[in-house]
Amino acid sequence: MQIFMVGGAVRDRLLGRPVNDHDWVVVGATPEQMVARGYLPVGRDFPVFLHPETREEYALARTERKSGRGYRGFAVQASPDVTLEEDLARRDLTINAIAVSADPESDGGHFDPYGGARDLRERVLRHVTDAFREDPVRILRVARFAARFTDFTVAPETLQLMREMVAHGEADHLVAERVWQELARGLMEDQPSRMFAVLRDCGALAVLLPEVDRLWGVPQHADHHPEVDTGVHLMLVLDMAARLQAPLAVRFACLTHDLGKGTTPAELLPRHLGHEQRSAKLLKGLCERLRVPTDCRELADVVAREHGNIHRSGDLGAAALVRLIERCDGIRKPGRFDAILLACECDARGRLGLEGSPYPQRARLRAALAAAQSVATSVIAAHAAAAGVTGQKVGEMVHAARVQAVADWLAQAPAAAG
Repeated sequence: MQIFMVGGAVRDRLLGRPVNDHDWVVVGATPEQMVARGYLPVGRDFPVFLHPETREEYALARTERKSGRGYRGFAVQASPDVTLEEDLARRDLTINAIAVSADPESDGGHFDPYGGARDLRERVLRHVTDAFREDPVRILRVARFAARFTDFTVAPETLQLMREMVAHGEADHLVAERVWQELARGLMEDQPSRMFAVLRDCGALAVLLPEVDRLWGVPQHADHHPEVDTGVHLMLVLDMAARLQAPLAVRFACLTHDLGKGTTPAELLPRHLGHEQRSAKLLKGLCERLRVPTDCRELADVVAREHGNIHRSGDLGAAALVRLIERCDGIRKPGRFDAILLACECDARGRLGLEGSPYPQRARLRAALAAAQSVATSVIAAHAAAAGVTGQKVGEMVHAARVQAVADWLAQAPAAAG
């Protein structure tokens, strides 16, 4: 029985990056032997155990054989006869197929049968064996690693293999949960645009996110978008979101805020009248298909519908500002409102030559929200009750008071408000 550290922990250690999780593989053991040593079995599809003290996962060495479509179509064999080299052969990339012994008496050298250390030095994402084609999730993983390791390139033969997988329909069988899981992780990487560049290059983006894929080649008005191409703009917005360390919901909103531009009638181009409503409609279908979490879905919906109004909010008076805040549910959910404003700032600064530009709309709307929140609604409700006013009339009184509060703020601080 031998234990090896494998996968991302070894890779990141060699790259000098922080190691947060450890993956362990056990060679030459049976499930019964693992249980006898105090390991807790937790694997449903193959033998995985929790260490009795560290609670880290230890998996028995195994091989996988394709038995059906999609990432679930595998027959797994785990036995004491499976070698470490055979176990590493089933992994996705060479940089993830390096092992080091956990035996303190070992020389500490790396077992690297597929050249992973070389590819780390040369900054290459390369598949281990042709078995890569058996799991379509690996297409997404390669794209995600491209977004994380921003100075790595995808090996030409690996990219060609990914194209063949897409052409053969493997990407069509990815389940929604896995697509969202990898997409969400990729959005949170250092340069998320690289994930979409790889997916687009191999043809997977058109299969998984056709609403996003169709944005490339769609022109925009050069007065507002120096980059002109909508797809190029979208990638700049995503990378700006990463630069500003935006949370996942904001990054997803950035990804989907302009979907409607892909369906603008040709005779309207390069203008995109009404694209906000079209974006919201397309977003709904995308979210249902990928089962996007509610917080991401709701934030993206508001950003899709209102980002144009937020960009133009510097010209709005008190009444229009309050209506905008209320449409965004800002008074009830101020934290989410701030996230909406951050997504809009990413959109405004995600343009060629405008990356360092200020976005005063964000501070202005924050201040307008604070003014509207200063209204004592309980006092208004009490006065209304004393006067026998109920229902919608009370809401109208609260709204009018908020408009007045914002108007007073505008009058008192015109320079700050502008």
